[in-house]
Amino acid sequence: MRAVLMVGGRGMRLRPFTTTIPKPLVPVGGELPIIELLLRQLRRCGVTEVTLATGHMGGLIQRYVGDGAQWDLSIDYWHEDAPLGTIGPLLQHRDSLPDDVLLLNGDLLCSIDFAELVAFHTRQGGGLTMAGSTRRIDVEFGVLEVDGTELNEFREKPQLAYLANMGIYVLSRTVLDQLDGDGAHGVDELIRSLLAAGVHPNVYEFDGYWLDIGRPEDYDRANLEFAELRRQLLGDEVDTPDSTIDLRPLRPDPHPDAVPLDAIVGSVA
Repeated sequence: MRAVLMVGGRGMRLRPFTTTIPKPLVPVGGELPIIELLLRQLRRCGVTEVTLATGHMGGLIQRYVGDGAQWDLSIDYWHEDAPLGTIGPLLQHRDSLPDDVLLLNGDLLCSIDFAELVAFHTRQGGGLTMAGSTRRIDVEFGVLEVDGTELNEFREKPQLAYLANMGIYVLSRTVLDQLDGDGAHGVDELIRSLLAAGVHPNVYEFDGYWLDIGRPEDYDRANLEFAELRRQLLGDEVDTPDSTIDLRPLRPDPHPDAVPLDAIVGSVA
């Protein structure tokens, strides 16, 4: 199975952590960068080929990850000179894609079984499968449900649930034919195009751990919870990466001096 990881974002919401390193290299739990966690998980689930769609600070990511041999993976790169969205890189390289591909954001902390997700996609037989996780919002006001001017129901500060898009997909190459051109395209465009054509993507509802590390408070939570989650994410693996990246999860100076490349990423064998 082949996977494509989207790792080209600038990580603006996660600043100041991403001032000097790209978000996929931000360490979790003082131990491993986000991207290495994902690569190890993918290999455990049977993925053998990975493509990294890089952009901002892509050279640092490539220098750390290399060809993937240290994780028994074959890794190549698609570099974006300008943002192409989630689907844009796939459109540019559609001729090199297999019939089905696993596509995911490169900033996730998640205990999903990628092999089961792919198997679900195969069983359902559709062109696109999206992973979804239930999230709940506490409403701070009483909610009025009315019919015209009459009150039908009153709920005091209810909790509302919704199914969130996890940023993890399995798609068949043929669904890319729904979009024209090779420019920037978001996954929302693909979904709306499929729905307009009467094609309904499948949804894989996942009830395990999922955290999108997009904000400083999310990163703080990831660091706090990682020790308890490590076995869920990595099984019995206990080794740490052979790198010279400072993996301590310390909040950096919000106005750091320029950092030389060799001070961020050293030689990775």
